[in-house]
Amino acid sequence: MGLHRFKPVPSGRMGILWTLSTIKNSAIIEFGCMGHMHYSSVSLKRAGIYEGSKLYSTHIDETDISLGQVKRFEDTIDEVVKIENPKVIFLIPSAIPEMIGSDIFSMTEEIKYKYPEIIFIPFGFGGFNINKNKGVQETLFSLCKSIPVKLKKTERPTFNIIGSCADIFKFKEDSNEIIRIMKNAFDIDPLCVLSSNTSIDDIQKIGAAHLNIVIRREGVKSAKYLEKKFGTPFIFERPYGIKGTSSWLKKISNLCNFNLNLDYINLEEDLFKKQSFNVIPHFKHIIRDHTEESLLSLGGHVDVVRGILNFGCNEINLPKGFCWSNCPDFFDDDIPFLEEEIWLNFVNKHDKGILMISGEILKWIDKNDELQISNPDTKWRLHGYSVPFIGYRGAINLVNIWINEIND
Repeated sequence: MGLHRFKPVPSGRMGILWTLSTIKNSAIIEFGCMGHMHYSSVSLKRAGIYEGSKLYSTHIDETDISLGQVKRFEDTIDEVVKIENPKVIFLIPSAIPEMIGSDIFSMTEEIKYKYPEIIFIPFGFGGFNINKNKGVQETLFSLCKSIPVKLKKTERPTFNIIGSCADIFKFKEDSNEIIRIMKNAFDIDPLCVLSSNTSIDDIQKIGAAHLNIVIRREGVKSAKYLEKKFGTPFIFERPYGIKGTSSWLKKISNLCNFNLNLDYINLEEDLFKKQSFNVIPHFKHIIRDHTEESLLSLGGHVDVVRGILNFGCNEINLPKGFCWSNCPDFFDDDIPFLEEEIWLNFVNKHDKGILMISGEILKWIDKNDELQISNPDTKWRLHGYSVPFIGYRGAINLVNIWINEIND
């Protein structure tokens, strides 16, 4: 067995936790070992999740495993109901119960009648055969199937964001930028931000919105379900760049017949022109005379890579470098999933151009941490007040990072 330099690829269980842990008025009970959920809670806090679902573990031991006992499971549920009185309890397995074949779905069926006022939602994916992206996808879908109730559409137009989860770097900042842009462009507010800033009450009202904004492909399955059940149209796109964000807003206006504030778009575009007035000619010079220094290489979630690449290449005219997806289930023809040995070989040889990847790799190769676009992270993220990558403010942020990286 070889030594591993980097963190292993997260399992479906972590995808579930990153999606559920931000939801208020709920509790998560893991049928797992002592300390398992404690370490998970630390990693969630590092990502900036400091309020949301209450985390519990059943603390199974060798006797439970060898004899197939599930009494701790039932006792933990009784205790959580008594202490928290949550509206929803999410039940997830850890790797050991998954491997020994404990059926958490049957166990849930047996106990849910004891508390008819509480919604119980069990999940699989406790083992390592499912990666975190599939875990996120199925968790979003389960939330949209199990919790929303039938309501009339809101009087004034509203929207939901689907796919804002803690496994994406800058997930809070990016969703906050979307909310800011939608308010200024259409004067409308969100009903539910699934799931980085939401509650069970918010998810119950999700069908009353007029639009679903899907910001990662793991959320498309949920959006299609909500469109069929509640008639809510959706747009799947992460808005990056100045032209890209303006085009995205116009698509929304055409899709939902929302009145678009063109003065606001002009204001944002003019602000970018003023701030980048001296920078754009410098980019042109570097691209023309030092092409290798301006190559834009990216590794991370395929939708993040796609969005930043489109902005860099189509609006700033940076030449495309080496790009890859970090998930074997979600990739594109020109942004393929690559095994570690392939992208690691590129990273080892990289000495010219802009390389935007995970914080872990940037630290390892001693590069500027402002170039981070994906996890694993190496820092504590206590709030979401830093600058986004998405939207108009994200465009200014990226140009600022790129020009200083090229100069350095």
